[in-house]
Amino acid sequence: MKKYTNIGDILNLEEIIHQAIELKKTPFVFEGLGQHKTLVMLFFNASLRTRLSTEKAAKNLGMNVMVLNVSDAWKLEFEDGVVMDLNTTEHVKDAAQVISQYADVIALRAFPSLTDKKKDESEWILNSFVEYASVPIVNMESATGHPLQALTDAITIAELKTKKRPKVVLSWAPHPKALPHAVANSFVHMMRRSDVDFSIVHPKGYELDSAITKDTPIYHEQIAAFEDADFVYVKNWSNYIDYGKVLNNDTDWKITKEKLANAKFMHCLPVRRNVIVEDAVLDSDSSVVIQQANNRTYAAQIVLKKLLENLTK
Repeated sequence: MKKYTNIGDILNLEEIIHQAIELKKTPFVFEGLGQHKTLVMLFFNASLRTRLSTEKAAKNLGMNVMVLNVSDAWKLEFEDGVVMDLNTTEHVKDAAQVISQYADVIALRAFPSLTDKKKDESEWILNSFVEYASVPIVNMESATGHPLQALTDAITIAELKTKKRPKVVLSWAPHPKALPHAVANSFVHMMRRSDVDFSIVHPKGYELDSAITKDTPIYHEQIAAFEDADFVYVKNWSNYIDYGKVLNNDTDWKITKEKLANAKFMHCLPVRRNVIVEDAVLDSDSSVVIQQANNRTYAAQIVLKKLLENLTK
């Protein structure tokens, strides 16, 4: 693996999931692999689980870790040929090359604007670092994808499934703020590569990008979609057609124990209790969100391990 910016960078999904689960049993077995290697983590946006789990993963491999909150440091310029006489102080061309001298791997997190669809879908921040950095790049959530979270989710399902081909449903749920599509997009990509019976349910008008969902079955009635489900993954996303807008806050889409029935409840966290899901679900044995959060470390660790191994070839 030369980088991890999207799920397509995983060549053998089943193998990497198995290796992550094994790594979870003995997390320090490869701690010499990262000796004298440095991970630089760049945060254009705030983070809790992603920051802590990725740092822990790197340290489990023996790496040094440096963290920079980019918005607190300086404003980067990303456009080519611009006259930098306003509020930007350094061009990404220069910054990426300089940071590459300090890092063996760069991981970055940069959310979408949710106002300019074309620019967001160009992944201008992530792809600028891919272009100008000379070390591997890891996507810790970008404008349109969260591949570390999706790998975490696949690991969690593999650990907990009780049948060879479980039924997995991705469900929209209400939220008062406009949220990105990144987690949902990557979960769809991951499930389409997995041996699962996968479908999506959301209100009419809340379709995700059809280039991502493709021929995935899509429903508009939760209870029917959840029938016989083994895993229900819940996430809010803002409108895709009327980009970034919140046009539906129907509280009937909140997840309840009655709707969930015997399925396992999954969510990437943070989650708004009693808005997206009722307490009775989150505080029950049906919820696996804490196990998911724990698996963030091992998803990041197996990715970093693959990148380090490639560096030593």
